[in-house]
Amino acid sequence: MSLKTRGILVLVIGTLLGVSLSVGGALLGGRHAPPERDLSWEQARLFAEVMERVKRDYVEPVDDAVLLESAVRGMVADLDAHSQYLDESEYHDIRISTTGNYSGVGIEVSTLDGAIRVVAPIDNTPAERAGILSGDTIVSIDGVEVDADRLHDTIERMRGKPGSNVAIKVERDDAPEPLEFTIRRENIHVASVRHEILDPSYGYVRVSQFNETTPDELSRAIDEMMEEIRKRDGSMMSGLVLDLRNNPGGILDAAVDVSDLFLDSGVIVTADGRTPEARFTKRARRGDILDGASIVVLVNRGSASASEIVAGALQDHRRALIVGTETFGKGLVQTVMPLSKGRAIKLTTSRYYTPSGDSIHKKGISPDVFIDGPGGLPSTAFVDREDDVQLIEALDRLRSLGVMHSKAM
Repeated sequence: MSLKTRGILVLVIGTLLGVSLSVGGALLGGRHAPPERDLSWEQARLFAEVMERVKRDYVEPVDDAVLLESAVRGMVADLDAHSQYLDESEYHDIRISTTGNYSGVGIEVSTLDGAIRVVAPIDNTPAERAGILSGDTIVSIDGVEVDADRLHDTIERMRGKPGSNVAIKVERDDAPEPLEFTIRRENIHVASVRHEILDPSYGYVRVSQFNETTPDELSRAIDEMMEEIRKRDGSMMSGLVLDLRNNPGGILDAAVDVSDLFLDSGVIVTADGRTPEARFTKRARRGDILDGASIVVLVNRGSASASEIVAGALQDHRRALIVGTETFGKGLVQTVMPLSKGRAIKLTTSRYYTPSGDSIHKKGISPDVFIDGPGGLPSTAFVDREDDVQLIEALDRLRSLGVMHSKAM
C-alpha cells in the first residue's frame, strides 16, 4: 500500500471513528445500549484497499481527489434518487434554479422504476414547445445512453450555453419507436403563474412550478382578476380553477404559502424525520384571499411534490375539489446543506404528510373526480375551453351550487 493511500486510510479511519464516537456518545446519553460491534477499522480498510486497486490497476490514471469525490457522490446518491452531492458549480446552479432562472431546455426529471422519467416540461420552454411530455422516459442525450443511477449527470448534460443544441431521445408508452428531439437551449426565465378570466366571473390560474416568487405572483394574479371582474360588472369572483397539471414541484415553503392563501386555519403539511429540524408542522394563518369562493384544483400524473402538498391540503380541508388523474407521488423533503469551499449535499431529511396524516410517497393524491386527459395539457398559449375535458369538468363543477367534497378529515 502506497504512503499516500496509507495517509488517506488514516484520515478515513479518523473520520469514521469520530462519527462512531459521536453516535456512541449520543446513544449512551440517551441510555441506549452501544452498538455490538464497531466496524470502523474494517470499513476504512476496505475503502483503502479498493482505492489502492483502482489507482494501481485501472486502465487510466485517476487523481486521488477525483476518487475521493466520486466516493462521496456514490455514498450520497446511493441513499435514494433525490439525494446528491453538489460541487461548487452544482451548488451555484441549484441556488439559481430555485429563483426560476437558469440555462437549459426546461425539463423536470426524476428517477422512477430504474429509469429517468420526465416529471413535466416547464411551461413555455424549449422542451415543452418541442413536444416532450410528462411520463416520457429519457433514453439518451446526444447519442449517449443515460444512467438511471446518475440523475444529476443527466440534468447537467441537458443544460448548457444558450443557443446550443442538444439531442434528447425518449421512449413513450404509446409510441412504437423511440422519439428523438433536437432542442435549442435557452435562458429559462420561469414566470410560474399565468392567469385569465373565464366567463362570466370565474378565474383561471396556471401554476407551472413553485419557486421563491410564486406565492406573490399568485396573490397578484388573483387580485388583478378580482379587480377586473368588479370593474366590469360590479360582482365578485364566483370561483377559481387552480391548474397544477404538469407542475413538478419546487420549494416547500412556496407550497405552504400558496396553500395558506386559501385557508383560514388548520394544518397544511407535517413532516417527520430523524432530527428536530426535520420534524415540523406548517399551519395556515387567518385570511382566505377568495373569501370562501369555490376552488377546483386540476392535477395529473405530472403534478408532483409541492403540487401535491397544495392539492392534499386543500382536499383534506374540503376547501377545494380535486379534478383530474392521480398525481406523481413524491412525498420526500430534501434539505440543501452547505459544506466547506462552496460545496453542499442535497439530502432527503423528511417524509411529508397531508393534514389527514396520509403519506403520498409512491401513491400520489387521488382526485375527487377522475377525468383523464392528454399528457400534453395544458397548453401554454391559451386556455382550451372546447377540448380540454378536465377544464370543462372543473368549470361545470364550479357552476354547480353546493359542490360536495368527498375527502373527509
